[in-house]
Amino acid sequence: MSAALTQYWTQVDGFSHLLSYVLLLMSLLSWTTILAKAWSFRQIRAAAVNLPAFWKSPSNQDALALLSASDTEDVFAGLARQALAAADPVGRSGALNAKAEISDVLTQALRQELNRVSVKLESGLSPLASIGATAPFVGLLGTVWGIYHALSSVAGSGIVQIDQLARPVGEALIMTALGLIVAIPAVLAYNAFNRINRITFAELDAFAYDLHAYLSKAE
Repeated sequence: MSAALTQYWTQVDGFSHLLSYVLLLMSLLSWTTILAKAWSFRQIRAAAVNLPAFWKSPSNQDALALLSASDTEDVFAGLARQALAAADPVGRSGALNAKAEISDVLTQALRQELNRVSVKLESGLSPLASIGATAPFVGLLGTVWGIYHALSSVAGSGIVQIDQLARPVGEALIMTALGLIVAIPAVLAYNAFNRINRITFAELDAFAYDLHAYLSKAE
């Protein structure tokens, strides 16, 4: 395989080299995103385990400290922090919503924080989707370009033999394989991260509802 790649690289023109570099850049971006998101989601899932312990804490500050210690990504802890701040009448003094109902203030604070967390969780997924969708076509373009040059070379020689055509065409197909090698991990990771996102969003919605119900009654 390495010999075929070396031979193919020395025979192709600048445009095929450019497509190869594009696929390499896509692969580096894809794997950087995959590793970063995998680490982030690992931390988020570890923090989600502590949600039951949050409600068993003796005070609001103890509960927030417990959750913040494990939630390094500030997903669940950020939601609790904003809810507790919104429920604090001292912190709201002088603000536009100082005289609003506590339920409305909590709803606003929780909605804003959920929007922030949603953007955080969704970041990086669009590049993965784009790479998974376009990398096969970049590889296919390289294959078509290589086959075109192979056919042009054979036609220029005036003699058409199957062995003259088979090798350059087979080498050109390497670009299609490279496109698939880049695309498949990106697609698999995108689907896996989307599933984790759905689970996390469901937990965030439930946590926000519980915070709203608890702090509204506490007030």
